[in-house]
Amino acid sequence: MHLAIVGGSDAGISTALRARELDPSVDVTVVVADAYPNFSICGIPYYFSREVDPWQSLAHRTHADLEATGMQLRLNTLATGIDVDHQRLTVRDERGSQSTIPYDELMVGTGASPSTAGIAGLDRLGPADGVHLLHSMGDTFALERYLDTHQPDTAIIVGAGYVGLEMAEALTVRGLQVTQLQRGPEVLSTLDTDLGSLVHDELTRHGVDVVTGTRVEHISTTSGGITVTGQQDGRAFERSADLVLVVVGVQPNTGLLTEAGATTGAAGAVVVDERMRTGLPHVWAAGDGVITHHRMLGVTYLPLGTTAHKQGRVAGENAIGGDTRFAGSLGTQVVKVFDLVAARTGLRDHEATTAGYTPHSSTAIADDHKAYYPGATPISIRITGATDSGLLLGAQLVGTRGAEIAKRVDTYATALHHGMTVGAMSDLDLSYTPPLGSPWDAVQLATQAWSRDRPGWPQEGLVSPTPAH
Repeated sequence: MHLAIVGGSDAGISTALRARELDPSVDVTVVVADAYPNFSICGIPYYFSREVDPWQSLAHRTHADLEATGMQLRLNTLATGIDVDHQRLTVRDERGSQSTIPYDELMVGTGASPSTAGIAGLDRLGPADGVHLLHSMGDTFALERYLDTHQPDTAIIVGAGYVGLEMAEALTVRGLQVTQLQRGPEVLSTLDTDLGSLVHDELTRHGVDVVTGTRVEHISTTSGGITVTGQQDGRAFERSADLVLVVVGVQPNTGLLTEAGATTGAAGAVVVDERMRTGLPHVWAAGDGVITHHRMLGVTYLPLGTTAHKQGRVAGENAIGGDTRFAGSLGTQVVKVFDLVAARTGLRDHEATTAGYTPHSSTAIADDHKAYYPGATPISIRITGATDSGLLLGAQLVGTRGAEIAKRVDTYATALHHGMTVGAMSDLDLSYTPPLGSPWDAVQLATQAWSRDRPGWPQEGLVSPTPAH
């Protein structure tokens, strides 16, 4: 059996590894558009901050490691077409030579491309002009060359999502004066605005000039450098800098599959079922190019590296005859911004309402460990639950880097996965020692606060709010 895979990132490599793990007799060919298979795109900001060095460290596995698993890599090779009827993949190598790869099963993990959000000028300007996108190792090398050769003093980052925030830190660490532009009312729009404001404050504390409510419309080169123009709260806006980085999200790469007859759904991503079938015979798909099955929202589009890994694993197993399903995403995410960490999982109020729940949210502030042990820091935790059933619907957390925010959001994610109620969180047997936690952990103090704040409280079965010592 021959399994062909398009894409050498999270979904593609996970597919190949799972297939070879389950059946070492399967021939696997992975077609990779560049020369950097299995690199951590999520780690790129930490290369720029010099916390990760050299760039080769970003490889999850080396070329040799991958080939040692039995897969064949076709690097610098672009997949250009799928002949579904005859089960052939057409590819073009770096010399322009075209060939075909016959397959028994095909998995497409072409991922996503950086969005330009309709900003005029981006079609004419590029890395040589100091205007950069950041989504691949090629983009990484181009930005690094510009930093080295031009030694810019100032930078504008368009976008304040996860990558934008991480790059604001990285460029600040590199000595640049950074201006961060955000279209919405607050940075990190995946959080409620009052929690996002805590991240905003952390950026400001480290010298980043954060400008919210700004719609960027045009980027051009002027005598003053690179000029960004647009609207801020209905008024004309203009800023200039030596370097501009545009990180405003992604859009799914679907051309290869849609030209072969696949259909698209949410956000234009390719429709797949929970087994990662595209509806085309013997063709599977996974990763940032396909729709996301969300455990609470149903079908949506939520491109995340963790999701791509899981989808690829499912595709790899099913492509060689298995029968497994992607269990669904909860949108669990976390980001470090200087000394602060912000995380979320599940639904916020407006998302819960859209999904048909009647939600209630409350915010509590709890120390990460017992206050009498030195170094305790507060965590702001927002719990969203269903007012009628008490079902846990979501959580948002912001706290210091040492407060184990990532692992605490994982506790909520686990509870959401298993359909727990807010009240049942207090039944969890969580670890405790004064330097690391409290008898009631912060995650439980926050859910207890929600129960007290829930309309109709007090109710039977709720834990007493009496403090533990």
